[in-house]
Amino acid sequence: MRFDTDPYLTRYADRVQGMRASEIRALFAVASRPEVVSFAGGMPDTSALDLEVMEEVVASVIRDDGATALQYGGGQGREPLRELLVEVMHHEGVPGNADELVITVGGQQALELIAKCFVDPGDVVLAEGPTYVGGIGALSSHQAEVRHIAMDADGMRIDALEDELARLASEGRQATYLYTIPNHQNPAGVSMSVERRHRLAELAEAHDLLVVEDNPYGLLDFAGQTYPSLRELIPDRVIYVGTVSKTIAPGLRTGWIAAPAPIRDKLVLLREAADLCASNLTQMIVERWLTSQPWREQIKRFTEVYHEKADVMLGALDEQMPAGVTWTVPAGAFYVWLTVPAGIDTSDLLAKAVNHRVAYVPGRGFYADGTGGSQARLCFSYPEVARISEGVVRLGELLHEELELVQAVFGDTAPQARTRHEGSSGSRGG
Repeated sequence: MRFDTDPYLTRYADRVQGMRASEIRALFAVASRPEVVSFAGGMPDTSALDLEVMEEVVASVIRDDGATALQYGGGQGREPLRELLVEVMHHEGVPGNADELVITVGGQQALELIAKCFVDPGDVVLAEGPTYVGGIGALSSHQAEVRHIAMDADGMRIDALEDELARLASEGRQATYLYTIPNHQNPAGVSMSVERRHRLAELAEAHDLLVVEDNPYGLLDFAGQTYPSLRELIPDRVIYVGTVSKTIAPGLRTGWIAAPAPIRDKLVLLREAADLCASNLTQMIVERWLTSQPWREQIKRFTEVYHEKADVMLGALDEQMPAGVTWTVPAGAFYVWLTVPAGIDTSDLLAKAVNHRVAYVPGRGFYADGTGGSQARLCFSYPEVARISEGVVRLGELLHEELELVQAVFGDTAPQARTRHEGSSGSRGG
């Protein structure tokens, strides 16, 4: 039987009705075609791993501890792994102890568990604009009202946060929490300044605000720099999320939450209700990697690879982008955030881009309110170095064509180019 509409539509819970497929996931089918240079998926370059060493690590876990690795584990996660992940946090200057950690299936499950723990339908959650599409998905699944806080080259604008907190107070409401990615933000590629971190901590204390600090990229700074964590500044107000997806491999699906004890206890219960426990096998692979391999050197190797790729992309953007196009300049991790002149919609343009054999993620995917039509995320971490310039050339040719069409339609009344972060040190223009 064929249905023109979903025959189960009236049976779904209210929280499911508003859920939609991620624009990034929808792109994978076309972006994975070999002729397409994909700047879409935010994927690490796993070719920078020594796969023979990883093979031996995996084999040694099965050989030495297979009976335990293939058995059920506890809901909080293995204590040896939690102790090792605290060492990883300390390497970046983030405080913590093993009792505070809950192991999760990557960072995404962490965000989902936190939303499930705190968000009732209609609750307000504050988030940078733009923000991580998976963060929006976790909040949307619990019917949160996401209000975005504007950003610039120094990260979240604290004056905009103050304005939103005042607006909420005038409405007699309070934000459930603030979600932020302070280091090499996804998708904007910028980091929150030290001054703003301290000011954010002060505001959180003044407004009784919880903060979810998502930190997948902090160790991937091109200069090896680390920043004060919000958890360090206001430990009782911060729920910290980490993952090994960017520093070891995403296929291991291992992340963690560090939270004050009462929150930790609730998260363990939610974790057990969701999937009972994390995989002992993947946890023990991560344990073996962290105890047997020079993981700090591996992170340096990743960072060097991404630094080279970032430089290639930024150089190509300088050469290929038409006037009026601007972009952020990352100091680490994976992403460049592109802004195109008015009159061009990056969502509408995507099909043409794929025909030009290049892919990106349209900006609208990173806003809960449907804005971002003049923006796009370019991820440089996954393509081979030689293909990055090739992809930027194709994108530049397409944008030149589109701007000529806009000029032909509007003539002297063509919309003026809109720039993002204009005049800031964190953006460049073609």
